[in-house]
Amino acid sequence: MNLRPADRAYWRSLEQRNGDPSVRQFAEREFPEGASEAPEGVTRRTMLSLLGASVSLAGAAACRRPVEKIVPYVNAPVEVVPGIPRHFATTMPWGLDAYGVVVESHEGRPNKIEGNELHPSTAGRSNPFIQAAPLTLYDPDRSKHPIRYGEASTWAGFESAWAAIAEQLGDGSGLAFLTESWSSPTMARLTDAIHLRYPNAMWAAYESISDENIYRGLEIATGGQLHPIYHFDKAKVILTLDADPLQTESDQVRNTAGFAAGRQVSETHGSMGRLWAVEGVHSLTGANADHRLRLASSKIAQFVSGLGAQLGVLGMSGPMPAGVDAEWVAALVDDLAHHEGESLIVAGRRQPPEVHAAVYALNAALGNVGNTLDCRAFADAALPSRSKLAELIAAMQSGAVTNLIILGGNPVYDAPADLDFAGALEKVVSSIHLSDHVNETSQKVHWHLPRAQFLESWSDARSADGTMSVVQPLIRPLFDGRSDVEVLGLIAFGPDAESGAAPDGYTLVRATWDALLGGDEAAWNRVLHDGVLADSALPAQTPPAAGVAGPGSTSGSGLEIVFTASAAVYDGRLANNAWLQELPDSMTKITWDNAALLSPVTAAAQSLESGDLVTVAHRGAEIELPVWVQPGVADDTLVLSLGYGRTAAGRVGDGVGADTGRLRASSAMDIDSGATLTKTGSGYEFGQTQDHGTQDEPDLLPSLYQSRRRPAVREASLEDYRTHPTFANDMVNVPHYDQLWDDPESYDSGYQWGMTIDLNACTGCNACVVACQAENNIPVVGKDQVHRGREMHWLRVDRYFAGDEADPQTVFQPVPCMQCENAPCEQVCPVAATVHDSEGLNTMVYNRCIGTRYCANNCPYKVRRFNYYNFTKDTPEIVKLAQNPDVTVRSRGVMEKCTYCVQRINAGRIDAKLEERTIADGEVQTACQQACPANAIEFGNLLDENSRIVASKQSDRNYAMLAELLTRPRTTYLAKLRNPHPDLAPESTLPAKAEHHAEEEAH
Repeated sequence: MNLRPADRAYWRSLEQRNGDPSVRQFAEREFPEGASEAPEGVTRRTMLSLLGASVSLAGAAACRRPVEKIVPYVNAPVEVVPGIPRHFATTMPWGLDAYGVVVESHEGRPNKIEGNELHPSTAGRSNPFIQAAPLTLYDPDRSKHPIRYGEASTWAGFESAWAAIAEQLGDGSGLAFLTESWSSPTMARLTDAIHLRYPNAMWAAYESISDENIYRGLEIATGGQLHPIYHFDKAKVILTLDADPLQTESDQVRNTAGFAAGRQVSETHGSMGRLWAVEGVHSLTGANADHRLRLASSKIAQFVSGLGAQLGVLGMSGPMPAGVDAEWVAALVDDLAHHEGESLIVAGRRQPPEVHAAVYALNAALGNVGNTLDCRAFADAALPSRSKLAELIAAMQSGAVTNLIILGGNPVYDAPADLDFAGALEKVVSSIHLSDHVNETSQKVHWHLPRAQFLESWSDARSADGTMSVVQPLIRPLFDGRSDVEVLGLIAFGPDAESGAAPDGYTLVRATWDALLGGDEAAWNRVLHDGVLADSALPAQTPPAAGVAGPGSTSGSGLEIVFTASAAVYDGRLANNAWLQELPDSMTKITWDNAALLSPVTAAAQSLESGDLVTVAHRGAEIELPVWVQPGVADDTLVLSLGYGRTAAGRVGDGVGADTGRLRASSAMDIDSGATLTKTGSGYEFGQTQDHGTQDEPDLLPSLYQSRRRPAVREASLEDYRTHPTFANDMVNVPHYDQLWDDPESYDSGYQWGMTIDLNACTGCNACVVACQAENNIPVVGKDQVHRGREMHWLRVDRYFAGDEADPQTVFQPVPCMQCENAPCEQVCPVAATVHDSEGLNTMVYNRCIGTRYCANNCPYKVRRFNYYNFTKDTPEIVKLAQNPDVTVRSRGVMEKCTYCVQRINAGRIDAKLEERTIADGEVQTACQQACPANAIEFGNLLDENSRIVASKQSDRNYAMLAELLTRPRTTYLAKLRNPHPDLAPESTLPAKAEHHAEEEAH
């Protein structure tokens, strides 16, 4: 769908586009119903339950540091200064990848995580999962001790029981291990030791969501076990096929950074990459595409064969799927053919191995292998294998497995339904499960063991490119947990012969690294300091594609089902993290739920609308969940998000959403067909935010105002920008009225803070939202309160659609407080609780606020949040220790909002003062800026002429949202650019400079 700028009418929801009366009510009331009314029906116990998860109720052990470093505070360690945070590099393992991170610790308590600039997977940036990790650490529902047959036990009891089992194991016949996927030198060393001790033991690794299809496809294409590394920053033309590399697929942080780098346009003569997307799910990557083609996931294989045929790739033939726009395909083929070595084709993990093999062959034929794409071998890794899981379950059912050890994961919940893992588990004589919660699998085993999180354990990892790093703890295990390394060490070597103690994580990891580094103590300390072993990446490989044929087409009857990873809870492992549950989905804006996503056409054909309840029947199983009509979804496709419907996640995750995994079969884990829908009810109330903060509804505005009203987001094509570089500011006339009073400050000395947000770089990934929540002690309110419009996020990411409701274009816009110099909120506060400081910040004086909410009513950007609850009354002191001590915890009846992370500004000012210098450019970063993987946010001193923020403000694309209201916001935006193919680009109709209205002067 390609629209001329003048044709664009932006809309957030189908209801808004179609003039639903409820949207009119939103606009007339200023806030959703209930947001301006006192709370009802929410007990103090309910709110404290949420509080327990939100502020990390971890018990009395929450301030323990790692046992190797601990020093009683009676003799305080000299390197610890109360009030001064310390930072440590460590690694967050994530399947076959690993995120290098730097953790901020206050008096031994980790509470904020950022990306490690020295690590290739993060390069100083992060994503929502990384930002939310501290909340998981302090989760009060984590397992606190071993459990034997449902009764509390101890590690000593388990070690004694294991010693008795080990005596009977012999060569390991009857012993089986089921693990998550991992890539770790120490884990590999320990599994090798176990292989030697128990050579007949079975091994399987399983992930409910994995890249198995990708590396199996590369094995078909190249003959080796490899996985791809994409270089989005080098690609001028990118084609994604049912793929979401910018959000839910592997290496997301690095992919996003590379993609955004390729979209940077600093001058009108600059160039930028072009993104094509073919998909049936409206993914975040597809939402950022210049050209997007709706196509059912099952038809991607035929599309790949047809594309290969038109590109003349040997072995590929066949037509395009029926109904595919021939002009669209011709333009795509032309683009790829004219960018040999500068293009990149990416297939998603849902596609079968044959598609990935064919896509690699296409990349090779286009000269991309070795330029925008290379491959790496797996090293020190346990690769997930669904076939090995099936073999293990068959052995369990036959009685061949007598002793089963499960490290992590939750196969009772997420293994394919037709394999009946739970039934097979009942036939195992002795079963052991290591996990961080007493989850669905833990409840079925004989021994449950508490698992330590990465912030409280020793281990190591390899990233996607093979770079090695150490996982080092920042705190002693809070709940008597042990790591995978320690459990494998006990199985491999047994307890120490002299002391009887089980092997500890530090000793096991250090032994691995002593062998790697030759016992070099300085090198070891450097790895701990940097968080990464320099130059340890595996060599890039560029094997040729060996005679790959085009993949055959697939067909099925009935409604197609596509299973997707959740951008919030992933595969369910993060279901008890309240920050993520309350994070609005990038595309649907739904919180605390999953839904049956249908296209408008399919929903109409089924006589369904958003909020209807349906029973989904498939392969003999049924689930009930609500419908959500989602623009951009392929017709006759049902999109189901995994990871919900947990029954043993914890107080936050239990009962949230529906367990769609019950419909998955081992033969069709990702895409299936034959589902039927039966309506069972209506009126389901989602906790969704897509219409919250609606700023205008044109038919409610005076005719004069309509004539000069412009959308909050502004965009143009790259070609239009080259010919009309000032388009963003020419779209609206900003009148010049005299103010009724003088500014209280001159804003021409000292530091003057400002921000820009580049809409051309922002992908809408939500990393900034969670980072803000973690940094600023923002509470969780729950689904009911979100539904009432009372969410507390200081930063929201608005998602706008434009064009046809079935296949719209999408744009994202983060909206924090604008820090207006002429702030409407300040003018109506009766007690001067919101005031301006000398550095241009619109600040809140919490103890003055009496809660009139006049400021929120007068804010045109809808960015102020009101506390309906007292989150600090009767809260134990230990709970407060888990929060950011540099940020005030607000009380009931107080308004709050974005502060430009003023605590970070003050910390930077103190450091600069002590060193007798000024704050350097880039020294102070806001939480959202630091987390953003796309580098879309700039922040700094507007009086520093050499700063990045000043350069950003001087861009032709820089504009202020609602500038015509004369609020003079310090936060401004860089307009979005699209790069359509010339054959598909619409004729430009950019408006001329807005005319000045005589009526305004008269007013």
